[in-house]
Amino acid sequence: MAKRDTEIEAIEDTPAEASEPTVGERLRAAREAKKLSLEDIAAQTRIPQRHLESIETADWDALPAPTYTTGFAKSYASAVGLDRTEIGDQLRAEMGGQRFTANTMESFEPADPRRTMPKWLVIGTVVGLIVLVALMSWLNNRSLEQTDDINAPVAAAPADVPSVQQPAAPPAGNAQVVLTATAPVWFQVSEKGGATLFSGMLNPGQNYAVPPTATAPVLKTGKPEALRINVGNQVAPSVGPPAKTVADVSLLPADLLRPAVAAQPAPPPAATRTPAPRRRASPPAAAPVPPPAPAETPPTTNTAQ
Repeated sequence: MAKRDTEIEAIEDTPAEASEPTVGERLRAAREAKKLSLEDIAAQTRIPQRHLESIETADWDALPAPTYTTGFAKSYASAVGLDRTEIGDQLRAEMGGQRFTANTMESFEPADPRRTMPKWLVIGTVVGLIVLVALMSWLNNRSLEQTDDINAPVAAAPADVPSVQQPAAPPAGNAQVVLTATAPVWFQVSEKGGATLFSGMLNPGQNYAVPPTATAPVLKTGKPEALRINVGNQVAPSVGPPAKTVADVSLLPADLLRPAVAAQPAPPPAATRTPAPRRRASPPAAAPVPPPAPAETPPTTNTAQ
């Protein structure tokens, strides 16, 4: 009997054959071998970390439907370098006919909340975009208003230069002289007998202001009808006939407006009418005198018997 008891004790002391590791144990061992944490796997596979923990601990009740669970395990296996197909088959065998108490329809949350954009940052970005659009719109409208203000005097001026202006008092000596083009025109402004102040083309609506420091500016152009000359707030008359070259036209304010006064016809002075000399009436012509009638000859009487 002692010998048999010894054999039984020897058999009991023999270590039992180690069982095959589960899917969760294999995945955890492979993860730890790569020195990865569950957070790293969750960030890489975008699987919620709680599901990865349930797979490693074989907590099937905390997992979604077997189809989703198998897909999670395969993605986990790919992340740690294991065979996806082998892990999927083993997981199905382990689950067998396991009935899950969890709802099979489950919405997935982001794998790592830190990877999502904070709400305050989203709201701040939207507000910043709205402010930027409003600022750009305001600057654009302001630029358009300034452009309209600059072009308003040119647009409001009449295109045709009147030939005769109403008499006006000569402007002050410091009145600004501005030449505005009503059609494409070339002209030259220079000091009389001196340096050239301007020489070039102007397009319709463009203008040139004679420098106030000019002492005796003169104008030369081949199209005087294409220039409107403003002296202060008055429009000077044309400086020459259309399509005829003019030169040495004084651009001094007094000289430009002087023709406007001279152009007005002066009223004729009241003068007494001198009566025309009375012509003496000629006497009426005398009526022709008829010739005298011939004298009648007395009849001859025969007295002889």
